[in-house]
Amino acid sequence: MTPAPHRRIQPIDFSWPDPPFQVVLVEPQIPPNTGNIARLCAATGSVLHLVGPLGFRLDDRNLRRAGLDYWSSVRVERYAGIADFFRQRSGDERFFYYSTGGSRCYTKANYRPGDWLVFGNEPDGLPDALLEANADRVCTIPVKRGKVRSLNLATATGIVLYEALRQAGVGEPKPAEQV
Repeated sequence: MTPAPHRRIQPIDFSWPDPPFQVVLVEPQIPPNTGNIARLCAATGSVLHLVGPLGFRLDDRNLRRAGLDYWSSVRVERYAGIADFFRQRSGDERFFYYSTGGSRCYTKANYRPGDWLVFGNEPDGLPDALLEANADRVCTIPVKRGKVRSLNLATATGIVLYEALRQAGVGEPKPAEQV
C-alpha cells in the first residue's frame, strides 16, 4: 500500500502580547542554553536581555548553532553587569525572579504583557541579595526532590514564558477576519 502524500497544515495565526515579555538571563554560562533561549524568544516575540559577565563569547559556535538561523529574529539587549541592567530600568517594570528556593509556584504569579522574567545562571542561580530584596516576587518550578536539584535553564525559561503567554491570552487564534 502506498502511503498517503504528506499534506502541509496551514499554521494558526495567534495573537501575541504587546508589549512582549522580557526574558533576562543573569550571567549565563552555557552557550547552547542561551542559544535555545534566543530561539524561544524569537518564536514568541520576547526580548532577550543578557546580563554579563557572560560565560562565553557571542560568536561562540555552540551558541550560534543552538539559536539556528533565528538570531536575526530576536532582539537582544546586553548589559555589563546587574548594576548596569537595573540602572537602565525606569522603575515601572514588573519583575519576577526564578529560583529553586522560591516559595511560590510560577503558575501562581499573575503575569501581564511587558513583565520581566529574570533567570540566574546554570551553576549558581540568581544572587542571594537580589532574591532576598525581592522575596515577594521569587517563583519556583516544582521539581520532585531527590537527585534532581533543578531543571535546565532553557527548559525552565520555556515553561515560565509559555505560562506567561497563556495568561496573556496567547493560544487563542485570531478571529478569521483578522487573519
